[in-house]
Amino acid sequence: MNEMRSTARRIFDAGVQAADPVAAVTRHLDDLAAPALIIAVGKAARGMARAALARFPDVPAIIVTNYENAQPLDGADVHAAGHPVPDESGARAAQAVITALHAVTGPVLALISGGGSALLPAPAGALTLADKVAVNDLLLGSGLDIRAMNLIRQQLSDLKGGGFLRHAAPHPVTALILSDVVGDDLAAIASGPTVGPIGTAAQAMSLLRNAWIWDQVPQAVRDHLAAAGPAGDLPQARNILIGSNGQSVAAMAQAAGEAHVIPTPVTGDVADAARTICDQARPGITLWGGETTVVLQGNGRGGRNQELSLRVAQEAVRRGWRNWTCLQAGSDGRDGPTDAAGGIVDQDTLGKITDLTALLAINDSYAALMQADDLLITGATGTNVADLGVLIWHG
Repeated sequence: MNEMRSTARRIFDAGVQAADPVAAVTRHLDDLAAPALIIAVGKAARGMARAALARFPDVPAIIVTNYENAQPLDGADVHAAGHPVPDESGARAAQAVITALHAVTGPVLALISGGGSALLPAPAGALTLADKVAVNDLLLGSGLDIRAMNLIRQQLSDLKGGGFLRHAAPHPVTALILSDVVGDDLAAIASGPTVGPIGTAAQAMSLLRNAWIWDQVPQAVRDHLAAAGPAGDLPQARNILIGSNGQSVAAMAQAAGEAHVIPTPVTGDVADAARTICDQARPGITLWGGETTVVLQGNGRGGRNQELSLRVAQEAVRRGWRNWTCLQAGSDGRDGPTDAAGGIVDQDTLGKITDLTALLAINDSYAALMQADDLLITGATGTNVADLGVLIWHG
């Protein structure tokens, strides 16, 4: 069993390495002229900026990333901000970005990666950071997918949904984008600061109502969305996708040597996703990528990857499987508001947990996996291309 766990971890690490932000940015710099300003935002911002500054060392740069990845970098003004919940540090970082864009005198190079939506909160209109935090808290427990959440976030922001371009105008913007979004919709990655909005204020209101959280949203947010007019035309930008979940899954398949890859990204509710994984698994190694959702019903600690690993364990036991191991983790090394990337479970996991049903009922997958000593803790990886999964099953 230890050998299977080691193999699963080696395959997962290959997927993370394929999304290395330094290498991804470096591969795309040859065709770019020197910019007048570099703005890097997201969980992979520091690595992406390091690659750009190696090529353009005299260009001023601003980095906005999460606390775990925020380390000094020569030539850059580094801002640490809150994720997944926006904070005052992120609001100050957003203002620094806006100020720099207004002062720029030439082309802008934007380096965008997952996590940028929460890290760069710039409340639109009369909204406050507290309004945005309240909405974000509701979204994280709503069961809405990342695209729907980002559609709503865009309508409440001065930078998202192409707002970055308005502040940079009339100067051109080139964006190198590392995708953490299933399907690689550029408008959804970090809520699309250099891309047009996903949808409209009316659609945002509809999503909030359908998720049964409209009445819990601050009144100022409801007023803002109700009063929003049609969006104006955006300046053009050159947006280039440089890394994705699909590319990391392909790298895992290469590292595995011989594996079955689930062809469709694994999404949706974690319980449904666990059944999908087990339905499509094959003897040997099965791999997948994607991003699931969890509807919060309690105040336990955990995240979608930790809960999905436990749901797979339950499903495997229900099917009578023996001699198996499953690793499910976020490529960024952090799952929800915990220090774990996800879980690595096997046929012995459930027998080590006291009352798993009760723990899952309050979304406390972290406590359950801790009991089993099956938390996967990698530390911050410096990149973010959504979630990766490995199942090794010998029948």
